[in-house]
Amino acid sequence: MKYVLMFVETEEYAKELEAMGEAERDAAYEAVGRWFADHADQITHNAHLHPAHTATTVRLGGGEPVVTDGPFVEGKEVVSGFVEVEVEDLDQALRLARSWPACPIVEIRPAS
Repeated sequence: MKYVLMFVETEEYAKELEAMGEAERDAAYEAVGRWFADHADQITHNAHLHPAHTATTVRLGGGEPVVTDGPFVEGKEVVSGFVEVEVEDLDQALRLARSWPACPIVEIRPAS
């Protein structure tokens, strides 16, 4: 079954990452790299998203579409990346999410 795990950064997490020294930040990135390597056989696609301020939003309905720069909503949490995984069931997707070493929130959705 396919699931998408969306990695959600909080303002607090972004500040913690920014405050890290170079060695600590490198270790954090290395942990993420290990996570990807450890689960490579289940990951079918992944992407790291550019920051929310680079988004373009299209609002539909009520006439002509309205295009604006920036995210859909200003929020304290933003999706910074995702992976699509092929696993047996939600329990296996949850095990992957629980082992994620970075952003403090992982949203899981079934995909088709």
